[in-house]
Amino acid sequence: MLLSIIPLQLAIAINQAPQPQAFLMLGGDPAREKFTAELAQWYPSLEIWVSSPPNTQKTDETFQAVGISKSRLHIDIRATDTVTNFTSVVGDFKQRQLQHLFLITSDFHMLRAKAIATFILGSQGIAFTAISVPSKQTNSESLLRIIRDIVRSLLWIATGHTGASL
Repeated sequence: MLLSIIPLQLAIAINQAPQPQAFLMLGGDPAREKFTAELAQWYPSLEIWVSSPPNTQKTDETFQAVGISKSRLHIDIRATDTVTNFTSVVGDFKQRQLQHLFLITSDFHMLRAKAIATFILGSQGIAFTAISVPSKQTNSESLLRIIRDIVRSLLWIATGHTGASL
């Protein structure tokens, strides 16, 4: 029954916040950071969350290089994988009453990220606008990985645990 409510929650979120209110960039690729930093210049009032970048100092430097204030940048290092990229920060978004995010990741990774975001963010009434960063990787992620992470997202909705340690 909870799953049938997610589309309604997403529709309400989009209605109440038609424009994104913050950025969520999934860490793992310096090209994503550069893209997000450049895009964030066009939205000076939006805060930026970077989830588990490979090198926090370089991430900070990338955003500082284009004049992004440290007060806008939130580097979160709690996530260990794509599912926890979402579960570790969704509480922060709820606390700030954010209902709509820009979701930024690489093009090959976007399908899985959108699937997870639909369940994790959607279950919390947070919509997203996906923006893919072009990459040199030509293969998208396997259907098996996507299904596995949807199951883990459903596990988190039901229990609060992602099954990351399994």
